[in-house]
Amino acid sequence: MRAHQKTIGRSFTLEGFGVHSGKAATVRFSPADADSGILFRRSDVKASPWLRAHVAEIGATDLCTALGPTEFRINTIEHLMAAVAALGLDNLKIEVDGPEIPILDGTSAQFLQGLDAAGVVEQPAKKRFIKIRKPVRVEGKNAWAEFTPHETMRFEIGIEFDSPLIGQQKYAQDLDEERFRKEISTARTFGFMKDVESLWAAGLALGSSLENSIVIADDHSVINPAGLRFKDEFVRHKTLDAIGDTALAGMPFIGCFRSWRGGHRLNSEAVKALLSDESNFELV
Repeated sequence: MRAHQKTIGRSFTLEGFGVHSGKAATVRFSPADADSGILFRRSDVKASPWLRAHVAEIGATDLCTALGPTEFRINTIEHLMAAVAALGLDNLKIEVDGPEIPILDGTSAQFLQGLDAAGVVEQPAKKRFIKIRKPVRVEGKNAWAEFTPHETMRFEIGIEFDSPLIGQQKYAQDLDEERFRKEISTARTFGFMKDVESLWAAGLALGSSLENSIVIADDHSVINPAGLRFKDEFVRHKTLDAIGDTALAGMPFIGCFRSWRGGHRLNSEAVKALLSDESNFELV
């Protein structure tokens, strides 16, 4: 955890397709001044405001995390935000020419590659952290998420699916940039073939493919020819999502984020609960 804020050295773009919309999307990253924060904007919508990557700006949490009201909404920011958080970036401008960040390969890896090529630059301003002072917990149906005090940034994520391929899986590690790169960044999003028709009928998952998702067949086998990258790739991806979602606290936290059968909605509710009471944390 370094003492100074960071941005990138130059602008760059990435192109792809939205996993839900199926539409082409180009996202542009640019350096930002100290104390700006992570800012998003729709370049295709006239007079679109800059939206802070903050839980106060969350617009939806159904199957992805989105920022902003309907007319300016930017969907599926979580994989990008996980890469930003892992690199410890504090200030960045992100513009996208459509309603969804491109899914790329369904991980954070290509976002990392682009940010690496742009270079990370330290800024004079001091970095700020949210230090967790006491447990904060939210609960859903047979699910929960919480922040607890810890001396580093730690994630303890548990999942459970009614599939023998997944079953119960857990991932628990203190997180730093190196571990994120090796253990988390290449874990892909996943879904079940049995859910595809209902998702398509709802106008979702239109850009999903074997190039950007693990697809699980009705017989609980992996359809992707190359199989899994990790035996526990599913919980690793859920950890990636949690890293991106908790980055919407607005600054990195010092503490442990734990969840069981969580998702985007529960992750965001935990962040909101944390920030709702100043006695839960201190800024350091």
